[in-house]
Amino acid sequence: MNRGAWLLERGERGNPATRLDGRRPGGAAWTSGNEVRPLVHGATYFAELLAGIRALRAGDLLLFTDWRGDPDERLDGPGTEIGTVLCRAAERGVLVKGLLWRSHLDGLHFSQEENRRFGEQLARAGGECLLDMRVRPGGSHHQKLVVLRHRDRPLLDVAYVGGIDLCHNRNDDAAHRGDRQSLPLASAYGPHPPWHDVQLALRGPVVGDVEAVFRERWEDPAPLSRSPLTRLRERLADEDVSADPLPPQAPDPPPCGPHTVQLLRTYPNRLLRGYPFAPDGERSIARGYVKALARARSLVYLEDQYLWSPRVVAGFARALRSHPALRMIAVVPTVPEQDGWLTLPMNLIGRINALAELRAAAGDRVAVYGLENRAGTPVYVHAKVCVIDDIWACAGSDNVNLRSWTHDSELSCAVLDETPDPRPPAGGARVFARDLRLELMREHLDLGAGPGSGSGDRSGVPEAGAELCDPVAAFEAFAAAARALDAWYAEGRRGPRPPGRLRRYVPQELPPIRRFLARPLHRALVDPDGRPLGMRLRRTF
Repeated sequence: MNRGAWLLERGERGNPATRLDGRRPGGAAWTSGNEVRPLVHGATYFAELLAGIRALRAGDLLLFTDWRGDPDERLDGPGTEIGTVLCRAAERGVLVKGLLWRSHLDGLHFSQEENRRFGEQLARAGGECLLDMRVRPGGSHHQKLVVLRHRDRPLLDVAYVGGIDLCHNRNDDAAHRGDRQSLPLASAYGPHPPWHDVQLALRGPVVGDVEAVFRERWEDPAPLSRSPLTRLRERLADEDVSADPLPPQAPDPPPCGPHTVQLLRTYPNRLLRGYPFAPDGERSIARGYVKALARARSLVYLEDQYLWSPRVVAGFARALRSHPALRMIAVVPTVPEQDGWLTLPMNLIGRINALAELRAAAGDRVAVYGLENRAGTPVYVHAKVCVIDDIWACAGSDNVNLRSWTHDSELSCAVLDETPDPRPPAGGARVFARDLRLELMREHLDLGAGPGSGSGDRSGVPEAGAELCDPVAAFEAFAAAARALDAWYAEGRRGPRPPGRLRRYVPQELPPIRRFLARPLHRALVDPDGRPLGMRLRRTF
């Protein structure tokens, strides 16, 4: 297939300073010969990650970045706390290096103290985890990656990239009863918020690309924080504030599968002293979406935590206007993550405006849904997945909002499969993209997850879900399931609960005064454009 029609060519990334596009002969902007497996749900990912870390030996390498890290989060039951597991790896001679966002104060519902505690615990065991605040004001490091390299066993090398942090709330499964180690969200989600998320397991040459992303940040010579108070406190507390050198990067693992993977990123134009690997920032996530959406013809399937900002959804709206047969399904959280007189409308206003833009473009060809578990509790959708025409699939840490496309550090994987999908309708569909969409849809429709779901076994679709290959049938199946469940509630929940977990998404109405107050705060704080004015005027995505 023509990879350059769907993926960014080398000059289209907009960041010639990165080492990513110069690592391969000929300067290819992607890697081929990879095996990519979606790990749906934190429980699936955590169990595999635990086994992989436990198999590491002395001299092997473990690298990770995260937005938040809770060292007591259990990967798979008592005794598997992530802090303990990483410390044991370091104690047996594994080289363990991590970068956690330093974060804002815990009192502002962030994670500064937890991230610091994680770093201190790992340092005592011989690892190194730095608290990285090299961001624009108000920004964050939002990348979520783990790399496991094996000194003498490159066929075992693996990288994990996606939306799942090593922290509380994430360890949920398809039943969506929530993580027993929970942090509070809005009251509608209950004491253990149900959580829907996706991570990718990557094998093959792309592992070297993911490692290169980590090394670029690790080797950044800028101080971890520009705050004079923070730097003084670090000196007084004798904190580790400099990165020890890494050993030279090993050759990439050999090819092992049919998947082409391109790493897409966001870095802001950092004020005063830019990133040496992205001196003017990087917006390849935004550019990758814009290029792929221009080729959309039948179905855009999106799962996203936010779906905010008319400027960001403009590419979706443009595709919908241009192609009358194109449909879009979006799965989003039913309720914003925070309650509050002002925080609630701040979280709603961006989606209200974005949905108005999409519906003005395509009317009822755009369908938006929330999820709930079998007990009727809303499921918090934290996944960041997009599948276009069952050809181009993308999953990572980025959300469809300005913060993810311009302001925070993000990492995502665009995947193209060399294997045509034989199931009708063809339309150029590829096995990986179609199987990913179908696995997610089957769960939401209560059709059963199919053989090996969540474990990476891509053995095909069970007969009950075969009709979902047709994008029109899939669109109608979601609509019918949501209508049935909504009607069951409207009729007082008489009779058996209909199958499916989908509810039609209807944003809460906001009084004019709350909408008026929320709009500028949303733009400035919740969904900022982190680029300098000149770059904004050039419309670089």
